[in-house]
Amino acid sequence: MSKTLFANRRLGRVAALQYLFAWSMNTPASIADDLTVFFAEMPEPREHYAFGEELIHGVIAHQADIDSRIKGLAHNWEFERIAKIDLAILRLAVFEMVFRTDIPPVVSINEAIDLSKQFSNVDAKRFINGILDRLKDSLGRDARKAT
Repeated sequence: MSKTLFANRRLGRVAALQYLFAWSMNTPASIADDLTVFFAEMPEPREHYAFGEELIHGVIAHQADIDSRIKGLAHNWEFERIAKIDLAILRLAVFEMVFRTDIPPVVSINEAIDLSKQFSNVDAKRFINGILDRLKDSLGRDARKAT
């Protein structure tokens, strides 16, 4: 993967995380209108965040399934107590790991941990890693390869 593609995907994940965090706090009447406003505020043109927009739509479309998986993997932790930023990170990573087989699961886990270091508290990375590691082990595919 080229450095440019990696950097664009990183920016896309950050944009997706920011949007999904806001969306979890205040679900808009129209996601399409809300995304137009969201991307208008970003420093780069909307096309620059195409990967992030794919992730946003994917997470929202599969939210019930993703949340069910998180609930099943968050041992001894009430779903409602998960910090909203950590939940947004988890939703993003679970979507990638389950529905985007073009991304190796370990990449999604590493990206989620990096996002937690940047946007959450110091303890979040262990919590996020534990959940995503359990998910990785249940996927039934090579965690280091895209399919």
